[in-house]
Amino acid sequence: MSVPIRDRRALLTSSLGTFLLLTGCAVPWQSEDASALGGKITIGFVNGGSTEFHTCLQESVERTARNNSVGLHTANSRQDAATEVANIERLIAQDVDALIVQTVDVEALNAGIAKATAAGVPIFLTSVVPKDTADILGAVVVDLKEVGRLDAEWIEKDATGRQVSVGVIAGAPGAASDVLVDSFSENLPGNATVVASRPGMYDPAKASIVAAEMIRAQPGLDYAFVANEQMAFAARKAFDAAGAKDVRIVTVNGTDEALAALKDGRFAATVSNSAADTGELAVENVVSLLRQERADKIDKTRIRLVTEDNADTAPLYCPPED
Repeated sequence: MSVPIRDRRALLTSSLGTFLLLTGCAVPWQSEDASALGGKITIGFVNGGSTEFHTCLQESVERTARNNSVGLHTANSRQDAATEVANIERLIAQDVDALIVQTVDVEALNAGIAKATAAGVPIFLTSVVPKDTADILGAVVVDLKEVGRLDAEWIEKDATGRQVSVGVIAGAPGAASDVLVDSFSENLPGNATVVASRPGMYDPAKASIVAAEMIRAQPGLDYAFVANEQMAFAARKAFDAAGAKDVRIVTVNGTDEALAALKDGRFAATVSNSAADTGELAVENVVSLLRQERADKIDKTRIRLVTEDNADTAPLYCPPED
């Protein structure tokens, strides 16, 4: 008779350090007896917020868990690091076999990882990954550095031969937004200057206020980089209301609404990265890693620069529920 996963955790945790040291790329939380991981798996999913990305991510996690007969408990941290740690503690208490975490802040996640490790519960991350991956089961990441680079390089081509100004409406400080914005800024060409950068907190209402204040201070603004499309739509309305319809917006996600906005000129470019792909890969990889069917800890969600020219062939961001 197989031993449940949760009863094997002491062995898994004690062997982790040596296993990683010897292999360099091996998976933590492994048991010597793979058959012990053959029973039903229960996962806890800690979501980071309630944007369209987070909603689609959760739908995908739930659908994939259901299709793979995986038990699932969920919680939402609503962009608050302290709530994230509390959610991790609560789901650990529900005796889950692993946690998937869409973190609010990678540094704040350290406390959650420590608590999960002490309890023998492996953590799997979505969207971002810490530099040191020794204490996580794995991750499915959107290559945010590449996303920022693609948007910046589009501006480089579009602005060839002229000096241009760029405004940045970031997400929430910490974690994904910082990586994304830093990469975008670092990859801008020398003829493009960031003249304003403020967080929109992934909140369209906040982004609208930021955009209105930004265009008042920088009436000649040429481009705006906005950290997600929901904020980008709000920024577009604010710019237009201020008579700044010529501001070209580059953004991130690739939703159906954004593809329409590319076609009618409200947006200039976006980088598609399907939240549905991220959620599906997260659940499938957690199961494979726990059962020792997968060796690679880190996987990547596909990304693609989308403009008016190729909007018709962009991948679906969030497929409808079955």
